[in-house]
Amino acid sequence: MKKIIALVLVSLLALSGAAFAETLKMGTNAAFPPYEYYDDETGEIVGIDAEIADLICKKLGYDGVEIVDMDFSAIINAVVSGKVDFGMAGMTVTEERLQSVDFTTSYATGIQSVIVPEGSDITSVDDLFAEGANHKVGVQLGTTGDIYCSGDIEEAGLGTIERYNNGADAVVALVSGKIDCVVIDNQPAQKFVAANEGLKILETAYTEEDYAICLNKDSELTAQINEALEALIADGTVQSVIDKYITAE
Repeated sequence: MKKIIALVLVSLLALSGAAFAETLKMGTNAAFPPYEYYDDETGEIVGIDAEIADLICKKLGYDGVEIVDMDFSAIINAVVSGKVDFGMAGMTVTEERLQSVDFTTSYATGIQSVIVPEGSDITSVDDLFAEGANHKVGVQLGTTGDIYCSGDIEEAGLGTIERYNNGADAVVALVSGKIDCVVIDNQPAQKFVAANEGLKILETAYTEEDYAICLNKDSELTAQINEALEALIADGTVQSVIDKYITAE
């Protein structure tokens, strides 16, 4: 009888443990529309990354994804420490990040754009790199905009970089005249310009980049998520999600 009870308890514990694995945790920064942002009506985090992550998790047999909002600069540490299972936040693969985490196949292409006030003396990206340039450039801390501008502008002595926890704070600083421009991904840049009269996006892009999902090095999930993601790319599902949020110009 004791053996039977013990076996029942073991089975219950196993089932209980499985219940805790019904979702995967995704670390993101929900201030990056249309990839991740809070829905005004439901208060839930929605967007391209949120939908693709949910589809991946369900394809792997999970009930879905649990999204954890945090500063962008904290995502990689959260992945490495195991606080979340993966990071997805319009994140670009860089050599620096590859030292800490692994990345999946790219699922979307992004553009780093420059927001300036109308009438700004910055009329193209080249003006930021011109001899004698000395602009104050706003970026979101830890993003590729931060990485690019730190090397191209700050370290080259062509201006100063002001770092903010999110893009919205950088845009507020731009509107108030504290900085001269903001370097940020094109999709949120469009949202910010539409919401703030007197701003515009330069026609020339700062750079183009590919987005991917980051996971802890040697994680068993990397191959699984990559396989699911590649299947969703191949059957057109990923593109349909992107098209839902981004209208082709």
